[in-house]
Amino acid sequence: MPRYKVILAYDGSGFSGYQVQPHKRTVQSELEEALLKMHKGEFVRVTASGRTDTGVHAAGQVIHFDSPLQIPNEKFQRALQRMTPFDIGIHSVEQVPDDFHARYGTVGKEYRYVIKNSTDYDPFSRNFALHYPYPLSIEKMQEASQILIGEHDFTSFCSARTEQDSKVRTIYSIEFRKEKKRSRSAIVATAFYITW
Repeated sequence: MPRYKVILAYDGSGFSGYQVQPHKRTVQSELEEALLKMHKGEFVRVTASGRTDTGVHAAGQVIHFDSPLQIPNEKFQRALQRMTPFDIGIHSVEQVPDDFHARYGTVGKEYRYVIKNSTDYDPFSRNFALHYPYPLSIEKMQEASQILIGEHDFTSFCSARTEQDSKVRTIYSIEFRKEKKRSRSAIVATAFYITW
């Protein structure tokens, strides 16, 4: 059966994370519901490169699924986009070799955090940035963050709800950048945890 890779983005504001949860709206459940319609009631399981928590957004997330449908990539992308809600964007669909795996083929992930560094509160950015009206030193933040680079055990930062046995993760890089009235940080790592 053909395997398809999808690159997508979503606004996580209205989702209880990526992974299916009973009685909650999740990205995975919306994708599987869309595929259920496209496959005329036949369930199709999707596998993602990673999961996000409640309210977390994603850009460039990779998923895969197996489907008997033989549709050109562009038409498959448009059809899947029409079936998904407005807060999920399907950027591409392509047929890939059977041994492609979205989760196990992932070598790292980039996590981006935006700080709205202004005394003016912007209600339209509240779901996409942390509002922090006090002065920030990007240089000091960059310097202090370097202690986190490398392989570390993050058990102390995890909640009891964290399912993984090993709390050891590798952070490859951390970069802070100032852009007008906001700061951005990008963290490249193997994974992150629920920390509350």
